[in-house]
Amino acid sequence: MEHVSATAVMDASGVVTGWSEGARRLTGHTADQVVGRAARELLAEDPPESAVAALKGTVVLRHHDGSPLTLVLDACPVLGADGAPAGYVITARRPGEGEPTLAGRAFQQASMSMSVFDTRQHYLRLNDVACRVMGVSEQDLLGRFFADTVEDAEHSRGFLANLRQVAETGMPVRYESFTGAPSLNREHAWSIEMWPVRDDDSGEPTGVALAAFDSSDQYWARQRLALLNEAAAAIGTTLDVVRTAEELVELLVPRYADFASVDLLEWVLGADEPPTLLDGDIVLSRVAHGSAHEGTPEAAVHLGETDVYPAFSPPARALRQGRAAVSQAGEPAFMRWVAERNARAPAGRSYRKGVHSMLAVPLKARGTTLGVVVAVRIAHPDDYGDDDRILGEELASRAAVCIDNARRFARERTTALALQNSLLPRGLPGQAAVEVAHRYLPSGSLAGIGGDWFDVIPLSGSRVALVVGDVVGHGIPSSATMGRLCTAVRTLADVDLPPDELLTHLDDLVTHLASDDRDDEAAELGATCLYAVYDPVSRRLTAAAAGHPPPVVVLPDGTSQLVALTAGPPLGVGGLPFEAAEIELPEGAVVALYTDGLIEDRDRDVDHATDELCRALTARTDTLDALCDTVLKAVLPEEPSDDVALLLARTRALGADRVATWDVEPDPARVAATRQAATEQLAAWGLEDASFVTELVVSELVTNAIRYGEPPIQLRLIRDRTLICEVSDGSSTSPHLRRAHAYDEGGRGLLLVAQLTQRWGSRQTGSGKTIWAEQSLEPPEF
Repeated sequence: MEHVSATAVMDASGVVTGWSEGARRLTGHTADQVVGRAARELLAEDPPESAVAALKGTVVLRHHDGSPLTLVLDACPVLGADGAPAGYVITARRPGEGEPTLAGRAFQQASMSMSVFDTRQHYLRLNDVACRVMGVSEQDLLGRFFADTVEDAEHSRGFLANLRQVAETGMPVRYESFTGAPSLNREHAWSIEMWPVRDDDSGEPTGVALAAFDSSDQYWARQRLALLNEAAAAIGTTLDVVRTAEELVELLVPRYADFASVDLLEWVLGADEPPTLLDGDIVLSRVAHGSAHEGTPEAAVHLGETDVYPAFSPPARALRQGRAAVSQAGEPAFMRWVAERNARAPAGRSYRKGVHSMLAVPLKARGTTLGVVVAVRIAHPDDYGDDDRILGEELASRAAVCIDNARRFARERTTALALQNSLLPRGLPGQAAVEVAHRYLPSGSLAGIGGDWFDVIPLSGSRVALVVGDVVGHGIPSSATMGRLCTAVRTLADVDLPPDELLTHLDDLVTHLASDDRDDEAAELGATCLYAVYDPVSRRLTAAAAGHPPPVVVLPDGTSQLVALTAGPPLGVGGLPFEAAEIELPEGAVVALYTDGLIEDRDRDVDHATDELCRALTARTDTLDALCDTVLKAVLPEEPSDDVALLLARTRALGADRVATWDVEPDPARVAATRQAATEQLAAWGLEDASFVTELVVSELVTNAIRYGEPPIQLRLIRDRTLICEVSDGSSTSPHLRRAHAYDEGGRGLLLVAQLTQRWGSRQTGSGKTIWAEQSLEPPEF
């Protein structure tokens, strides 16, 4: 208080309770000489009856040396708890010293709110900014207790606590506070600093000074930055378009808007390409919305519904211009759109009258417009401004990239799944060796569709090949690689290679594919595969694995076990051989082949999961399909991170009544007897209609084995869904078709066999080769 010379404090009875150093210098009286005395005793003239009246205006005091002292005094009451004056703060100056000093003017003209309190939290001084913020004059506050001047009790408690702390400890305090002011239309943030005012002699705090800086701009800038930082972590947690839009709405409401919605162009939710122009009325599909208060118009457009936005509406304008559009209540275009929208909205689905500001921001990513996000303020007091426009565009930009990523992922996943389904067998071929059931579950993880596959391939001699495989990686490249390997396995299976040899050739193929692939972005061509062959005649299962989990066998007595396999390296590694294992199975045994997605996961122990699989396979069910569902329910994790393929096969057996075998001596004279034996066996089976073709096939194949092969020679007939004729010999030389010239004596036998039978071929065995031919047992259709 630089424009006064002295300050004193007096209670309601007129007794001096405080005396400043300035008063000592001015009057010559020390505080010890004055405090506790009646104030009228200091006057040089007879005082009026009222102590307060005596200490107002120009008065004459008695100096310590007895001389009179003329001063200008002013008294400010200090109110008690009952509202009555409990004392007075007296200020004094010499006549002619009314102009404030430079420091006083600085105090009054400071741009921040400044106040001075005594140690009991009574106002001693306020500058112009403090008065303007409080909405009162300085005279209305001087001497009053702070808590009596504010309505916010919570704010008052915190403020008083800090004032007491500074007065008691003498340590400054700095903190941030939030309050509303009568002259302001929004909550303000204040950076407040309090420090003690000390006595010149004792150094003890005699009051507390306060400076409050309006830091609202900085505060809201920090809030916007925090919102952007939160958006980076909260938006795009999943590669799902709808969920990403919901995350954006959850971020906006209620901090940034009372109501928010996300509408997308229809092509974004489908497989269409984006349109080139956005002219006229625009049709948008609602994917997410949310509101902070009941009655806000979130139900105006239900989720999944489409709505037409006229060309003049704020959302359409934002989409067309490619930047945020701010609309306020009173603007003709905005009011027209709200009126038209409310007119066609069902009852209870219209905008409330309190809507006063709207922000529409286009969702654009990689140069493509995806939709629009609309934010509406109803209860929020502030209209959207330029800062909000910038923040909205930044949030929309981040959300749009996440939505576009989700859209691209969904599109690639759909394409990969379609490719995967087109390559996997839809209807397994009919055969008598096994009864099969299968399941394929695509991954729902962010990595995308993998390259798991399975197959059932009929082989010669009523045998069947069971295959499962898994390609490294995810997405379309892995699905395409899976298709290549699936085709390669079928081709090698047609050659009738043993499982270990087939995997060796498949490993070479993967190595060549990897060396030929020059695209650095392509998926790795590593893969695993399990290939097993079951023979219903011998009831033997022969299997080999390339980095793949072994199959599980469930015997008819209900026990289960893993097939002991020496698994080779994954396909594409090369350098190590593959080994085949052979096991004899009783009829009715169940063989389970599966990919690692069934038992492997980040949080699972593989051995424990394998034990669960073995137990689940022993469950009693009516069908193999039911067993597939039981196994998946028991073993599969809730959210599998990889594709899962499961193939179950229940073995069948061809008994001796359906198989006939003859050892053939390597003598051409024995061909007729062998042919006759085959004819008699057909008669016993009731297949006389197949005798003519069978006699020709037996005669040709046995003759070739005697002429070009090596003993031992054996003929076998198998009555399955087809009639199979097999001739084995000890030579590894494979026959081949050739075209006989007009005058050639030979060269037509295999050609006739190929034309008269359904199919024919040869396969290598451990002791030589086998030539086979199949005939359909169904009558021909004409």
